[in-house]
Amino acid sequence: MFAVLKTGGKQYKVQAGDVLRVEKLAANAGDKVQFNEILMVGATVGTPLVEGAGVQAEVIDQIKGEKLIHFVKRRRKHGSQRTKGHRQQLTLLRVTDVLENGADKSGVMAAVGAGSVSGAAVAAAAPAKKPAKKAEKAAPKAEKAAAPAADAGADDLKQLSGVGPALEKKLHAAGVTSFAQIAAWTEADVAEFDEKLSFKGRIEREGWVDQAKKLAK
Repeated sequence: MFAVLKTGGKQYKVQAGDVLRVEKLAANAGDKVQFNEILMVGATVGTPLVEGAGVQAEVIDQIKGEKLIHFVKRRRKHGSQRTKGHRQQLTLLRVTDVLENGADKSGVMAAVGAGSVSGAAVAAAAPAKKPAKKAEKAAPKAEKAAAPAADAGADDLKQLSGVGPALEKKLHAAGVTSFAQIAAWTEADVAEFDEKLSFKGRIEREGWVDQAKKLAK
């Protein structure tokens, strides 16, 4: 079965096993990509695209096309002339499969141009990104919900010398919420928390352990 796909502003008639060069894609050698802008599959002609159709291919390499020399001479502008050389960046790939339907559920990475993104490619890639955004938004809510739980029933550690709201939050985050915990610290505990929370000797200097023993009574 053959298909006519569109990529990089050009149309290609392909079938499984074909090797072709297209405008550079945002992919690496060995990646599997899927073209979703399909104009025709077998006898089915799209209007303008065939819904659910796709062409899957494996990227062989990123290459450059033949060198082109462009010479421009302007006779009426002070006799200026210019020569430019150009090698178009291309992607070499091998067509592995032509899908007449079900391409939208294949899960294969959409073939996206390295320079510009087509509307169909964006639509194909969008569903995979939306759940991640929801997960990111849900994380801060979970943190906010956990914060009140940590503060509930905790001692007011700001009564310790040199402890303000910022240091109290650090202590809560480390699981320290009561004077009794601080009063029970050994020298090893003091050294561990001093290093872990970057207190720089504040615990011993301010005498938190002695203060906590008095406040815990």
